[in-house]
Amino acid sequence: MKRILMIAILACSLQLEAQEKVKIDGVATVVGDNIVLDSEIDAFKQELIQQSGGQIEISDCEMLEQIMNRKLLAHHAVIDSIAVNEGEIQQQVQRKTEYFTQQLGSPEKMLELYGFDNMKDLKDELYRVEKEGLLIEKMQQQLTSDIDITPEEVKRYYNSLEAEGNLPEIGAEIELSQIVLNIEPTPEEVQKTIDRLNEIKKEVEDGGNFKMKAILYSDDPGVTQNSGFYSIERNSPFVKEFKEAAFSMEEGEISQPFKSDFGYHILMVDKIKGKQRDVYHILMQPKADDAAAERVRDSLSKYRKQILKLELPFEEAVIKYSQDKDTRLSKGVLMNPVSGDTHFDLTRMDPELYSKVSNLKEGEISEVFLDETRQGLKMYKILLLKSRTEAHTADLVQDYVKIMELALQKKKTEQIENWSEEKIMDTYVNINEVYTSCEFKSNWAKN
Repeated sequence: MKRILMIAILACSLQLEAQEKVKIDGVATVVGDNIVLDSEIDAFKQELIQQSGGQIEISDCEMLEQIMNRKLLAHHAVIDSIAVNEGEIQQQVQRKTEYFTQQLGSPEKMLELYGFDNMKDLKDELYRVEKEGLLIEKMQQQLTSDIDITPEEVKRYYNSLEAEGNLPEIGAEIELSQIVLNIEPTPEEVQKTIDRLNEIKKEVEDGGNFKMKAILYSDDPGVTQNSGFYSIERNSPFVKEFKEAAFSMEEGEISQPFKSDFGYHILMVDKIKGKQRDVYHILMQPKADDAAAERVRDSLSKYRKQILKLELPFEEAVIKYSQDKDTRLSKGVLMNPVSGDTHFDLTRMDPELYSKVSNLKEGEISEVFLDETRQGLKMYKILLLKSRTEAHTADLVQDYVKIMELALQKKKTEQIENWSEEKIMDTYVNINEVYTSCEFKSNWAKN
């Protein structure tokens, strides 16, 4: 529910900004310096129900208290001078903009849906939402950083759930390993790309417009929204090669072509603002021909046959042949980006990945298939189903790690709730009389 609530708040905050341009909403509550509008409660509630597929029912009063708890954390994060990385927020804004644009089909449709006149206003609102979310996250981390849990506490927590008949159901889960062979362009195609970037560099140095060149030629998927522009700091989440180029040049200088995992770049430093660099860049990805793709597919098919004939152990094949740097050293084992461990819930898997492995039995290997990254890099893969656990009621031994995580999360939640009870008494809270009949869990009315 917490994850769904975060999505709901992000999506609805954008719509609410547009609504405020049309009419002034009534104020539901004020928490510190933060205002909660009447429209926020209904909008967040409807989005929460939609995101959960109707599985979550929540009243206006419950929704209001969820929002007030967030506003309380954000308010005290500012008071406690909790620092947030501006570059990280900008990157999150860019990722969200690209995601929504991809889902809706165009920037224009995104602006139309959320009621904004231009991309700058939309990004400003996204920035505000992301910054508040990051402040809340860091405040929660500060409050719970010292909390740990013992095996005895885990056992007591499990026993309490069992006694109440509330043991969670664990969905069917699998563990996967992979072998990846990248489809590489020929040296001639690489040189052709480098030569073209050098041509563009010279054209700009002779008076051409770098921004326009980026719009016309860059393979960066974000170029349609940002024209190749980024603001970065040394700790911003960019690849090392990109940051090295940005911080090694003077204002107005254009780099030589350089390589990263995304392809080949040239970069121009537009402005230097203390520790921040405003840059434009052009990304070009050398194209691999069909013959190269076929050779890679044939090679991986050969390795797969050797593995199936027991001539080559899968893990040995990973070490010898796999080109995925994130999984090669872990013998091909895939990490779940959501849970942070190696288990994937079959009911929550990416549909594309699910289609490749749902019918596999433990120890079986998928057919060779083509995959492509968000950056447009293509590769062939095979997947090994390492283990499969069917759906079951949680067991203390079998599911100890999951039970421990639940127990730890409960302990952290209680810590935050205790902190909130104290801070509510020290924080200005004004609740509209429309909501005074609400039975809140916390003492927001300060009775």
